[in-house]
Amino acid sequence: MTEANVPPVPETTAPSAPAFDRRMLEALICPESHTTLSYDQDANELVSEAAGLAYPIRNGIPIRLVDEARRLDP
Repeated sequence: MTEANVPPVPETTAPSAPAFDRRMLEALICPESHTTLSYDQDANELVSEAAGLAYPIRNGIPIRLVDEARRLDP
């Protein structure tokens, strides 16, 4: 194959994380307070105001472990 026949190599970019499906909020509750969660799109977290915790979402998967949650500022 000559240089003229070589197809261009596409630029590599980091794969983007899958988006969180907001319909999941209907089924998810806080494991600490057993109340509903709200979605903070800017921080990509599920927030439990009752428990004062924010659960991270990684690769589109909510991590609802109290040990992994961030404490909300009072």
